[in-house]
Amino acid sequence: MKMNMSVVKLVKLRKQAKNRSRVMESSLCKKSLMKRRRALRVRKVLKGSPTKPRLSVVKTNKHIYVQLIDDSIGKTLASVSTLSKLNKSQGLTKKNQEVAKVLGTQIAELGKNLQLDRVVFDRGPFKYHGIVSMVADGAREGGLQF
Repeated sequence: MKMNMSVVKLVKLRKQAKNRSRVMESSLCKKSLMKRRRALRVRKVLKGSPTKPRLSVVKTNKHIYVQLIDDSIGKTLASVSTLSKLNKSQGLTKKNQEVAKVLGTQIAELGKNLQLDRVVFDRGPFKYHGIVSMVADGAREGGLQF
């Protein structure tokens, strides 16, 4: 009898664990789905062209990526990140606002080399504050117009 009770408890515990993992998976799926929806909501209004490319900002847990994208041909014209060799040699590998501003000025310099002075700013699924706004400020200081 005791053995049956422990088996029943074990089965219940396994079911509870499965339910918890399902809830966890569904909440993670919902979180990524909502992030994707926010990005698409922002991007459906923005279109990059050869004369006015899209300046895209992507943040991860450790790094920042900034790209100039021509949407008419689907090509990245220039990119800068905290992983690039230039930034690694200068020690700009952390994800903070000072580094974000430097990345903004670097992408502005690359845009100037390509004879670009106007861009469309794409914040993606991120709010326009903190790191994203510092990238925009750095790009403006570098000479790009939004």
